[in-house]
Amino acid sequence: MKRLFFSVSLAVFTAFCLVIATARPAWGYVDPGSGFLAVQTIASIAAAFGYFLRRRIRLLFGGAKKEGNPILAAGLGKSERPTAE
Repeated sequence: MKRLFFSVSLAVFTAFCLVIATARPAWGYVDPGSGFLAVQTIASIAAAFGYFLRRRIRLLFGGAKKEGNPILAAGLGKSERPTAE
């Protein structure tokens, strides 16, 4: 069984190496704006990450205003906005 596995693995590896070694050149065109698209994508992901973690970022730089209650200090409790009951 080990010998069969070794033979199949060697055949797959050899075929993979032949495919890589005989690759044809790609005659494609890359637009100069493609790099900016990648930068814009990374910047938008960073902005979304900051938006979703804004309370924790604010606590990191501003300190906890409600030091007595760790849940409210971490921003995990109820909202401070008045509710209509």
